[in-house]
Amino acid sequence: MTTFASFGLAEQLVRALADKNYDTPTPIQIQSIPPVMEGHDICGIAQTGTGKTAAFALPMLHRLAATPKVRLKYATRALVLAPTRELVSQIAQSFTDYGKYLKLSVTTVFGGVPIPRQERALSHGVDVVVATPGRLLDLVERGSLDLRNVEILVLDEADQMLDLGFIHDLRRIVGLLPRQRQTLFFSATMPKAIEELAARYLTNPVKVAVKPAATTAERVDQAVIHVNQAEKPALLQLVLKDAGKGGPVERALVFTRTKHGADRVVRQLGNAGIAAEAIHGNKSQPQRERALAAFKAGTCRVLVATDIAARGIDVSGVSHVINYELPNVPESYVHRIGRTARAGASGQAIAFCAEDERPFLRDIEKLTRQKVTVLALPADFRAAVVAAQKIERAAPPAPREEFRDDRRDHARRPAGANRGARPGRDPRAQVTPQGRSGRAGGAGGGGGYRGRQG
Repeated sequence: MTTFASFGLAEQLVRALADKNYDTPTPIQIQSIPPVMEGHDICGIAQTGTGKTAAFALPMLHRLAATPKVRLKYATRALVLAPTRELVSQIAQSFTDYGKYLKLSVTTVFGGVPIPRQERALSHGVDVVVATPGRLLDLVERGSLDLRNVEILVLDEADQMLDLGFIHDLRRIVGLLPRQRQTLFFSATMPKAIEELAARYLTNPVKVAVKPAATTAERVDQAVIHVNQAEKPALLQLVLKDAGKGGPVERALVFTRTKHGADRVVRQLGNAGIAAEAIHGNKSQPQRERALAAFKAGTCRVLVATDIAARGIDVSGVSHVINYELPNVPESYVHRIGRTARAGASGQAIAFCAEDERPFLRDIEKLTRQKVTVLALPADFRAAVVAAQKIERAAPPAPREEFRDDRRDHARRPAGANRGARPGRDPRAQVTPQGRSGRAGGAGGGGGYRGRQG
């Protein structure tokens, strides 16, 4: 298959792809599209940036358009689950772009936005729902979404959903779906837990792997610099000093392990005269959208992110990925550096490794089966450390940060509000308080309402 037209996709899909100048499918698309069109379950392994979304979106849209049905209130025919809001938005946009000549509806479901708005979008029925697991279950519980008519289920970035603790939500969601359905798993890595999950939920799946599990992007030039933790701010400023001035660092994505660490890095860069934005779970949805939009537009050339927020950052032209702190989960390194060298471009990945992070580096090299090139500290590093320390001492105290965890979807209702189904709805479509993780009778205790991740 050398063109999308050769798959036998609907003419409207081929036309939409031509509008985007997409003609030649990628390896994951070549291997996945035909079996998905035929109705097979799929277990697909492909690193980020390989065209994974189109690999499931195109055949799904083809199948839904070929068998049109009347939309039922609060129901959907296809459900795509992803771990973060940014990834949900990205996937939904792809469905909208590819299906723009089809009469199919797509809506997103995630936290950080008012739940009544999403309820209104679902009220007349939707063909495709793209969602984070937590907010999805909140809507099901409120009687605002019925999953009994789902024909196709997709789990994208399945490994990250397990890393973020979504396993109980996933089990609950799958229990609400029809047994007769098509299920598609896609992931960049395939740890044992994902294999077990796939074995449970997939039926005679077609296995697709365009790269061995955990291999890193071939066009990414990887390097590591050993540096003391306290001197990392000076090193980062040296690497980024030309950012935004047409220098070698055209657009950089900087990773930290924690949300507060990301804010601290942004503040330190700002004190040094380098504009940067942060994106993480403590940021409101509008803040995250504004930061990502500025990064995409190039008005902000440095974006500091945590792993949970970085899923779904699909920005062309990211020249550098800087691991300011190495991840303690080696698979996360693969996802991080996959943010560069996308769509045929090349990129650089630089890791800052403190003494206590050396075990993390060894785990990464073991997983990826390759040694990372070690670079020496820059010649002017000591002078940069002194200058950075002077700037930090002169900077005003950091403002006290209000804690806000937007990984949890707060969809609270007034006290005493009915949790049951809408009038006339089948109560089997509801999630009972006793059946939810972290509720009465479960781990974490307490029967009160609590939001979920997403």
